Amino acid sequence: MTQLINLVPSGVVSGQHLKILYRVARENQFAYPAVNVVSTNSINAALEAAHKCKSPIIIQLSYGGAAFFAGKGIPLQGHEAAIVGAVAAAHYVHTVAQSYGIPVILHTDHASKKLLPWINGLLDAGETYYKLHNKPLFSSHMLDLSEESVEENITVCQRYLTRMHTMDMAIEIELGCTGGEEDGIDNSDLDSSLLYTQPEDVSFAFEQLRRISDSFTIAAAFGNVHGVYKSGNVQLTPEILKNSQQYVANKFDTCSKPIDFVFHGGSGSLQDEINEAISYGVVKMNIDTDTQWACWQGVLTYYQDHQAFLHSQIGNPLGDDIPNKKYYDPRVWLRHLEESMTERLITTFTALNCLGRF
Repeated sequence: MTQLINLVPSGVVSGQHLKILYRVARENQFAYPAVNVVSTNSINAALEAAHKCKSPIIIQLSYGGAAFFAGKGIPLQGHEAAIVGAVAAAHYVHTVAQSYGIPVILHTDHASKKLLPWINGLLDAGETYYKLHNKPLFSSHMLDLSEESVEENITVCQRYLTRMHTMDMAIEIELGCTGGEEDGIDNSDLDSSLLYTQPEDVSFAFEQLRRISDSFTIAAAFGNVHGVYKSGNVQLTPEILKNSQQYVANKFDTCSKPIDFVFHGGSGSLQDEINEAISYGVVKMNIDTDTQWACWQGVLTYYQDHQAFLHSQIGNPLGDDIPNKKYYDPRVWLRHLEESMTERLITTFTALNCLGRF
């Protein structure tokens, strides 16, 4: 089965190639890191880590991350900045990914009901791209309608999956809410019961979505929280995923693990929790907070090591008239950011049992 993954080309993947990646991961108990990016630097770091680990990777943009990619000063209104930014980032990934020699799943993160116009804009751009290249701009999009009723959640997701399916795209949906705060969405005060998805809801989603396509993943909440918190403050219950797999398998007479699950809020999770979740069918784990810290750590460490050369353009301990350009050149300290993020992602690939998979 693992040999199947070698049938997948390097570069941005979709359709049957995407299904192979997820199927091989589920059946061989490993998962792909899903890395939130905001710039070419973070994209480069993610691709470099995947190349070093010889494994596929998921690169994803949140609404805010996409808008940042376009530039905070861009003179656009409403959702346009996030649309332009995500499209620009997608074209960049398509341009460079193949050169890193690994498959890349290109994805967007958490789109709540109020952000659906963002997804509409990306699908418009995606349809144009598909007509030109016979492949989608993005591998998949995520709709996070977990704040709505389960019925509305799945009905809307069916409608979007119908449109995505015509472009060989997949969808990620969320059942139950992820706690904490990320990208301007604050779920810190949620009723704790909403952090745990019921198998019946997973079964309903599975039944309804596969009427349209079998290209979907489910982010089922099992106590997940965005961010990093003191040990013991987050109560994960991965067994919810096991129960859901068994419930669906029994009801629909499928294989023992018919669902590709997503682990949100992966930063700061314990290795035992990660291993257990993967054993129950998690094929994708989101990481953002830890890579944000790694980026800052790279810049901070560089500054601490060279601060005597970073307070003026001219003058340092080697002489009052010696230039400091080679120290404050953005290419130098931004490279340290990339290296630090890459190093942290290699740790994640290792934790997800995702080394040497391609």
